[in-house]
Amino acid sequence: MKRTAKANLIEELKLLPYFNKNRILQLGKKKESYNLKDSTIDTYISRFLKEKEIVTLKRGVYVTTDFYNKNKGNTSYLFYLANILRKPSYVSSWTALQYYGFATEAIYIITSVTPKITRNYKTRVGTFSYQSIKKDLFSDFILTKDKFEFFIATPSKALFDLLYFKTRQFRGLRFRDIDFLIKELRIDIDEMDKIEREKFYLMIKNYIQYE
Repeated sequence: MKRTAKANLIEELKLLPYFNKNRILQLGKKKESYNLKDSTIDTYISRFLKEKEIVTLKRGVYVTTDFYNKNKGNTSYLFYLANILRKPSYVSSWTALQYYGFATEAIYIITSVTPKITRNYKTRVGTFSYQSIKKDLFSDFILTKDKFEFFIATPSKALFDLLYFKTRQFRGLRFRDIDFLIKELRIDIDEMDKIEREKFYLMIKNYIQYE
């Protein structure tokens, strides 16, 4: 039995880590048999959602249920999506510290840093939180290559970002209080590479009273 254009389209979408209307239009240009127009795409998306063949990541951005189910246990996929849902951004704070093995508490919200305004996305895939930081502090992150590529803070910057937001930009904090605060948060900084620890202390010296 010959498959319908709708069935063929969903099979192609199953190969994508995420998609939007523009991506579907691109697929339509490659295969004229889809006969895709704006109204047609809206109808397809509506049907796919109703039939639970796709999942909404945020307004206008989706992933097929099939692709999500195959990758939902993959950390690199969730971090990749975190980068995609709000650009530019990088994974940081508690999430990055847990990824590196320095946080002992279980973290369920994927926290990222962005120069844009603060925003949260609660989706079936997960909860993504974005904290707004000054442009000159949007730095010290790296591209990590796994099954999916993603930008993540270095260990030193992840700890800096965590304390930066938790203390409201180190307001009223003294340098001598830092180690106590880190210990109170149950972060195993002693396991951090010596160079990364030195980078962390160097970063915060510009923001707190050195006594």
